Amino acid sequence: MSGNTLSSSASLKITGGRLLDGHGSETPNRALLIRNGRIAATGEAAETADADQRFDAKGCVITSGFVDLYCNLREPGNGQKGNIVSETRAAARGGFTTVCASPETSPVNDSRAVTHLIQDGADAGSPIRVLPVGALTRGLEGEMLSDMAGLAAAGCIALGNGSRGVSNARVLRRCMAYAQTFGLTVMLRPENQSLAADGYAHDGLITARLGLLGIPEVAETASVMEMLLLAEETGVKLHLSQLSCGRSVEMLADARRRGISVTADVAMHQLVFTEDALSGFDSRFHLRPPLRSETDRKALVAGVREGVIDAIVSQHLPHESAAKQAPLPDTEPGLSSIESVLSLGLGLVKRGELSLAELVRGLTSGPASVIGLPASISQDEIADLCVFDPDADWTPSSQSLASAGHHAPVLGQPLPGVVRLTLAEGREAWGGA
Repeated sequence: MSGNTLSSSASLKITGGRLLDGHGSETPNRALLIRNGRIAATGEAAETADADQRFDAKGCVITSGFVDLYCNLREPGNGQKGNIVSETRAAARGGFTTVCASPETSPVNDSRAVTHLIQDGADAGSPIRVLPVGALTRGLEGEMLSDMAGLAAAGCIALGNGSRGVSNARVLRRCMAYAQTFGLTVMLRPENQSLAADGYAHDGLITARLGLLGIPEVAETASVMEMLLLAEETGVKLHLSQLSCGRSVEMLADARRRGISVTADVAMHQLVFTEDALSGFDSRFHLRPPLRSETDRKALVAGVREGVIDAIVSQHLPHESAAKQAPLPDTEPGLSSIESVLSLGLGLVKRGELSLAELVRGLTSGPASVIGLPASISQDEIADLCVFDPDADWTPSSQSLASAGHHAPVLGQPLPGVVRLTLAEGREAWGGA
């Protein structure tokens, strides 16, 4: 493409590389023709067609664009921690063409006005698709139901409570029942707030050795069980967000066998790191839910491998530098992670813990199915594509990251996998070197 930006009206021919869809099918790519925002032709028909621009994908993998079910874009907000422009650019750099925006904004996305504000910001400055998630309760306070009908009408694709729980089971039951009447998916991160209390690390060996306040696994598993039982009663479409415990995966699998309509995701850092990351009081790894044991990590990886866990998310949560520079208990939780999701996943592939097909499924067709999006590379489909070189390396640093948050999970170390091209609805959202 010679460094030129592709417009939706231009045509592009991608040659070489290999096509890997989210269902495990892998084929050599003769050619893909992109025109008017869609895949106009594949194979021989694309190979012989004329195009305004060309892209050589030799040595690369071509997949559907990645879909992130949980991303904090920090807008509306005060701007210190990032905004729609900076964070969607970071997402595009990571291969994502769709992100679901957390309702944890300032003000909270609990009204049509805030939803429209997010959409207007995305229309003006985002290179990728932004899908707002509306607040399940007013102000995310877990007490009064939000205007669910209004949020859905404004364009919210699901309802959630961000990183905050709904401690009152009666309120949660009413929320689920009401959401079910509108056919809305409820995305909830399971955490019993009474059991989690003031903890900020996994209640295990590291907390005992370092004197940290722990969050026991039962804080998650008790909440998972409650949510599953309420979902079974109300019939709501439940999505369990950001699981961290092996026992949660077991309960999820059992619920599906019983016919409960439930899906789930896990953050990439939960598949890669454990509580040991906190052994040096590294505030980057102050996370909620916390990084847990190696046993939990392996169970989560197995959940992705076996398809019990549908999606891998970034749980991207950018902060300004000051938010991570206090003593560990006083720092704010969260990682600036969306640019390194693919690379961390490729590390799991190199170690033999996931296949490349399983990783791609967790980033494409799995999350897409949760929110009803297509995720295939076929003629006439929308041209949401990621082209990455799995054998090339890049090194995250405060200078190289596109996000306003520079607290990435790995800094100063070469990581595998470079995104060469991200196309969102046929437009070039990212054109890497």
